[in-house]
Amino acid sequence: MPAPVPMLWVKAFHIVFVVSWFAGLFYLPRLFVYHADTRDAAGHERFCVMERRLYGITTIGMLGTWIFGIWLLLLIPQWLSAGWLHAKLALVVGLSGYHGWLKTRVRAFAEQRNDKSARFYRIVNEVPALVLVAIVILVVVKPF
Repeated sequence: MPAPVPMLWVKAFHIVFVVSWFAGLFYLPRLFVYHADTRDAAGHERFCVMERRLYGITTIGMLGTWIFGIWLLLLIPQWLSAGWLHAKLALVVGLSGYHGWLKTRVRAFAEQRNDKSARFYRIVNEVPALVLVAIVILVVVKPF
C-alpha cells in the first residue's frame, strides 16, 4: 500500500534538511582546518564571517531536521517501538551535541582563542561522516 501523500512530503522535507545540516557539519570543521593555519588579520576576519554564516545555515538545517523528524514520528508513532529508531535518535542527539560544540569553536576563533590544531580539526571532520553512515544503515536496513 502506498504511503499517504502528506507523509511523503514530510519525509521529503526531512531529508532536505538532513542534507543541509550535514553539508554544514562537513564543511564547518574544514573551514576550521584552514582558519587554524591563518596568521593575517584579513584572513582571520574572512574566516570568522564564513564560519558564523555557515553555522547559522547549518543550525537551520538541524532545526528543520528535528521538526520534520518529530512530525514523521507523529504520523508514524509505531516507529517509536523500533530499536533501530532508538539507535538513530541516540546518534541524532549526539550529533546535535557535536553541532553545539562547533558553536564553541566558532566563538573561540572569533575571540582569537582557538587552542586546537589544523590536524585536530581534520580528525574531528570525520565524525559526521561516520554518524551519517550509521544513520543511513539504521534507517534503510533496520537491523533491529
